[in-house]
Amino acid sequence: MPDLPLLPHARCQEIFDAARRCSAADEIEVMLTAGRQALTRFANNVIHQNVEEETAALSVRVVVDHKTARATTNRFDTESIRRVVEEATALARVQSPDADLPPMAEPGPVPVVDRFDAGTAETTPASRAEAVGRAVRVAEHHSLTAAGIFATGGSVEAILNSRGLFVYHPQSRAEASITMMGADSSGWAKAGGIRTAEIDLEQLAARAASKAVLSRAPITLHPGVYPVVLEPAAVLDLLGFLVYDFSATAIGDQRSFLTGRLGQKLFGENITVRDDVCHPLQSGAGFDGEGVGRRPLTLIERGVAREVAYCRQAAHAAGREPTGHGFPLPNEFGEAPLNIVVAGGEASLDQMIRSTGRGVLVTRLWYIREVDPYEKILTGMTRDGTFLIEHGEVRAGLRNFRFNQSMIELLNSVEMLSPAGRASGEEAFDMVTPAMKAGGFHFTELTKF
Repeated sequence: MPDLPLLPHARCQEIFDAARRCSAADEIEVMLTAGRQALTRFANNVIHQNVEEETAALSVRVVVDHKTARATTNRFDTESIRRVVEEATALARVQSPDADLPPMAEPGPVPVVDRFDAGTAETTPASRAEAVGRAVRVAEHHSLTAAGIFATGGSVEAILNSRGLFVYHPQSRAEASITMMGADSSGWAKAGGIRTAEIDLEQLAARAASKAVLSRAPITLHPGVYPVVLEPAAVLDLLGFLVYDFSATAIGDQRSFLTGRLGQKLFGENITVRDDVCHPLQSGAGFDGEGVGRRPLTLIERGVAREVAYCRQAAHAAGREPTGHGFPLPNEFGEAPLNIVVAGGEASLDQMIRSTGRGVLVTRLWYIREVDPYEKILTGMTRDGTFLIEHGEVRAGLRNFRFNQSMIELLNSVEMLSPAGRASGEEAFDMVTPAMKAGGFHFTELTKF
């Protein structure tokens, strides 16, 4: 892995050695993060903010007599390192012993993922401004008002512990989101990746503008159950409420909808979902919050709930091997798969629309909340591009809806899938997911816009 000047390998080792020298704990773990993030924000067709932030953090976890605690600082000088080790130790001593607390992780295999692009990390304000300028010209061409962000940056995270573990991951990040506003309509598009070359802000602007233009003078469709075509961002934000349940700890706590259901066919035959940190369209480190290498999981196979993630503690309790999906200890949640890849199909979005006699096309969803955690009934609203489909064509923009929808029911009614691609939403992390056409979606009431 390349060294990042913000936090090179040698500096990580120096900080860990300093922390270890002043620790009287049985075991010690150091988690280091550093990054430089920049953001260009625009509204009313002008840039109104450009900010850049450089951050760093040192998080120390210690184990004392089967008790553990963590303390954090943003200073790396010798005295600050000593103080944060003492704080973590003092906190650990007043905890209750945890007989199930595993020893810290040993060094082990970690998937190698290359996710750092120097050009992206060093993107200048001028180059972001130039891209925003092209997007604004698209808005002006259509007599629309544009607002959004274009963010770039680079970061590094490292974990070292007293058992010899040292893992290190540099990553760059680029993200752009744009909303186009008309007098009575709006459109939206978003993209994220590890390279600025993967993001064409002008193309995103054109997509958002086309939705805003097409949805002008929206009509009213009576709430009801309609066939629905969900674009990838909408699929992603719904799936975000499922993936945290694919957790051995959540199942053990009986707070997962998979409690008592593993191995059962819960969804349609055409639904297969994996977790794969090595997928070329994914991001993130090849290790988890304890430094354990992430291994691929088949969460859903042809509708059957197959595998779940195991942190080290949950794996030990179950007599299994950890899967490398644990969060930093101590935590209440255990683990979760965070590199979601949904198997796609061969239908295009246009084919889905052409196959629909009367239905609704949804660009994105927002304000999603869980109503029934066991049946996975979600409520939320459509936004920024909701359309009526009639006789295989997009006929008009629609006033937005509130929905109440079971994800189990939805994923049993999927009729068509597009090829999967990297998608960005607002309510969940980026995933690799297709668009979906489903036989029925419960739109329960209209919203004001």
